[in-house]
Amino acid sequence: MEISDILKMDEGTRIEFKEEMNDSAYKTLAAFVNTEGGKLFLGISDDKKISGFDCSEPILRVVTDKIVNNIGVHPQINCYSSENKNILVIKVEKGNLVHYKGKYYQRVGSTTRLMQEDDLRNFFLQKFNWDSMLGNYDLEEIDVSTVKRFLKMAERSGRLKTEDDEDVMLILEKLKLIIDGKLTNAGYILFAKNPQNHFTNAILRVGRFKDDITITGDRFIDGNLFNQVVDAEEAIKNFINVRYEITGEEFTRKDVWDYPLEAIREILLNAIVHRNYHLHNLQTQIRVYDDHIWFHNAGGLPAGMTIELLKKSHRSVARNPLISKIFYLSGLVEEYGTGIKRIVDSMRKANRVEPVFKEEMGGFSVYIGKTVYDKNYFKEHGLNERQISVMMYVMKKGSIKIDEYCRIAPNVSERTLQRDLNFLIERRLLVKAGGSKNIRYEKVI
Repeated sequence: MEISDILKMDEGTRIEFKEEMNDSAYKTLAAFVNTEGGKLFLGISDDKKISGFDCSEPILRVVTDKIVNNIGVHPQINCYSSENKNILVIKVEKGNLVHYKGKYYQRVGSTTRLMQEDDLRNFFLQKFNWDSMLGNYDLEEIDVSTVKRFLKMAERSGRLKTEDDEDVMLILEKLKLIIDGKLTNAGYILFAKNPQNHFTNAILRVGRFKDDITITGDRFIDGNLFNQVVDAEEAIKNFINVRYEITGEEFTRKDVWDYPLEAIREILLNAIVHRNYHLHNLQTQIRVYDDHIWFHNAGGLPAGMTIELLKKSHRSVARNPLISKIFYLSGLVEEYGTGIKRIVDSMRKANRVEPVFKEEMGGFSVYIGKTVYDKNYFKEHGLNERQISVMMYVMKKGSIKIDEYCRIAPNVSERTLQRDLNFLIERRLLVKAGGSKNIRYEKVI
């Protein structure tokens, strides 16, 4: 590795630059171990200026000993030279949970953060997956009809072959849903007649809202997870509109919904498969408004995953591997982290505004809108050409800053451009976000 290659790197989940070995550096190394592993580059400032590091043998021995004693891991250490200055690279692998001075840290993007109680609980649940844990459940609670329905779906998908007369309980054993005669959490919540006997809030709540306080319809969706998928989709369809188009020479009727059903189904499946079921006091909520639907699920993104990475091609990280596998075998979901792309693609195909994904309120939200935001829409709603250019920019990029707007409209005063942004906020098309030194204007669904 050359110094020039190092300076091309950006700080992230697995990369950090430090000028010296201090408390912050030890916290970062501990966070690397607790997340995805990583490399700490010593002797480089945050703005990638080389300050240098003493790579003499006694110093390296002291650094190594302190890492072993303070964190309990053995690092790989290498030294690189450039212009009479040295850079020390300390590499640690992902491992068991470690602490520094009694506190536990994790990497979130390019930052090192203290793990809170929920983070620690989730860490252990990731090591010992919730859905593979055994419970004190009666096998008689299994709904055999749901299991058989799953088997038919899996047969049609071509992902699972079984014998017609094969015993249902034996099949669940082969699928690791029954171990040593006991049901796993996954087996129970997937196929029990009423899993709410043990998991009272393992339900979906679907509501129809005129505004944030006026509810005109409410449905509680319970039962096992396979039944929840069907019932929740039907509840949402009852709360949205459908029109009919006659197409083709044979006058075939085509149903056109406010939102593509493919997107709704995919969001529902993601919510069910990736929910944090350990959080018993939270429900999966779906709110249907006049112009958008809000889906909110318990449990945020996996460690190291960001909204930006989520939208790109990424590896699949299943919070509930057994539940994920069963839905995969049924043909309802795909593995390999393609769900978000299918949601976005189906909305685009239906000529709808792109979905918004957010980590908020301790969970994960998806917003889908039925409005088609294009130049004609904005023109019809009283925006001038300059304001339309802002909205088209935000629809593509997600947000805009005042300096970006100045580049779009170079011959207009900043005061006028600020008035434009305030006008768009008043019209509930944009919302202000970020701190006082990093103000940006984001789209509103």
